[in-house]
Amino acid sequence: MSIIPKLATSLNRRDEVPNVELAASIVARESKMQVSELLYGLSHRNKGIRHDCIKVLYEIGKLRPRLIAEHYRLFVAILGNADNRLQWGAMTALSTIVAERPREIYISLKEIVNAADKGSVITRDQCVKILIALSATEKYAAKTFPLLLEQLTVCPTNQLPMYAENSIPAVNITNRDRFVELLTARLGDLEKENAKKRVSKVINRVSK
Repeated sequence: MSIIPKLATSLNRRDEVPNVELAASIVARESKMQVSELLYGLSHRNKGIRHDCIKVLYEIGKLRPRLIAEHYRLFVAILGNADNRLQWGAMTALSTIVAERPREIYISLKEIVNAADKGSVITRDQCVKILIALSATEKYAAKTFPLLLEQLTVCPTNQLPMYAENSIPAVNITNRDRFVELLTARLGDLEKENAKKRVSKVINRVSK
């Protein structure tokens, strides 16, 4: 039975509950056939169906990343899509499978970072997650940590505290000074006292 009728759009629902429940059901069955149907649905003529399909796919990725990991090439390709919802949805899907396909995602960094630089806040958020995950691995850190620092340099001030906090697992004795220097330089950009306190706390934590 097709899963299209179970999507939120098909049910005339404006919330995401049906999509999240469908993802959990597919994970429970470990149904590669239904994953394939969702991938096919990304080119559906109905925009709502397309959006629901990418939502279900990255929800599957959060629960059982190996079920969607082999389709990383398609997600990378969608990063160039003009449909913003598909773009950031694909980036979210990629962020869920970094541990499964680190090498493949590392090789695709040019497309990933380019999409983040041109895309929405959510697209950038998920790109930063990818860079943090790769930077926490010694094999990739030499290239990815500088890219992470670039994102911290240009990101909006309201995103900086979260990015800084999330980056801690990627900070080590070899890159700590650059990280601290960057955050210290950006403290002056922060207008809200709470944001300054959060970033200062990160600086103090990694400096110990």
